[in-house]
Amino acid sequence: MSDTLQLARDLIARPSVTPDDQGCQALLGARLEKLGFRLEPLRFGDVDNLWARRGDSGPVLAFAGHTDVVPPGPLEQWNTPPFEPTEIDGYLYGRGAADMKGSLAAMLTASERFLAAHPDHRGSLAFLITSDEEGIATDGTVKVIETLEARGEKIDWCVVGEPTSTERVGDVIKNGRRGSLNGVLTVKGVQGHVAYPQLARNPIHELAPALAELCAQEWDRGNEFFPPTSFQVSNIHGGTGAENVVPGEVEVVFNFRFSTEFTADELKARVTAILDGHGLDYDLRWRLSGHPFLTAEGQLIEAAREAVRAVTGHESALSTSGGTSDGRFIAPTGAQVLELGPVNATIHKVNECVRIDDLEQISRMYEHIMQALLSA
Repeated sequence: MSDTLQLARDLIARPSVTPDDQGCQALLGARLEKLGFRLEPLRFGDVDNLWARRGDSGPVLAFAGHTDVVPPGPLEQWNTPPFEPTEIDGYLYGRGAADMKGSLAAMLTASERFLAAHPDHRGSLAFLITSDEEGIATDGTVKVIETLEARGEKIDWCVVGEPTSTERVGDVIKNGRRGSLNGVLTVKGVQGHVAYPQLARNPIHELAPALAELCAQEWDRGNEFFPPTSFQVSNIHGGTGAENVVPGEVEVVFNFRFSTEFTADELKARVTAILDGHGLDYDLRWRLSGHPFLTAEGQLIEAAREAVRAVTGHESALSTSGGTSDGRFIAPTGAQVLELGPVNATIHKVNECVRIDDLEQISRMYEHIMQALLSA
């Protein structure tokens, strides 16, 4: 059994449902310390984080990842227990196999091989590990970055191990992500009996035309790096549960995934203008999950694409699609950030799995990136 597979199994066996780390960072930290990394555990609230660095000078290449996983879901739907790593037909099954304990294992074993060959590498090698990526992400990477920024410690290049591949490992590298803006809209009416609508004011009826207009909007057409901005309603809550009561209010939860064509403030203003145009009595609360970011062609992307080419013999495509990642907290510091990891077909699903051979290939890719950027 390879070192990468064994470490991935050891991590999966720890039921680290967000934000509980379950000792994963201690396991990784013990191996990093043996390699000469200085460990700095950083706990904020209920979240464990680890900043580990080897070297005192720049440039700094950091690997970033998370030990927390989403809940397994209905256990009876799993073919094997989610926290008992199981190998079947060349795949490793278990919660976190693809997202992203497999990548963490590959990062570490790649570092072990690189440091054995380049003990006097230039610059610094670092790990930024959190247990708050799958949760609300308020006490994880964002707080670590704030700590580093406060003392003037900068990351030059960052590789995030998110599962970016679609058909085969390495076919997609994420060089940016869309921004995410969440809204909770409460439209107020007057509760009453459905048989006497003249004595009530139905907020659902009043909301419907405004909501239809929001859904029909073409916010932008995207650009060469980003798809068009999207507006999606995720929840609607209204009514008392009774058939004969006009509700007094209705709540709508929605999300924008937005490109660099818009700022969050511009989206807020446009939504408010539409709601005001319909004369609604409403409250609106906003939460910005992250701004869009983009890493242009440069040393990091060149190193990653060459790594994929060297390991797989295939070319990779750059993409900014999909959800958000902790890269959104690192990129604003000026770091070049990309994401490269295993196939994402089973992430967050029951029977999550990763090809065992892919773990080894990813580890080799990470090693190539280190060689390109830090070998003396």
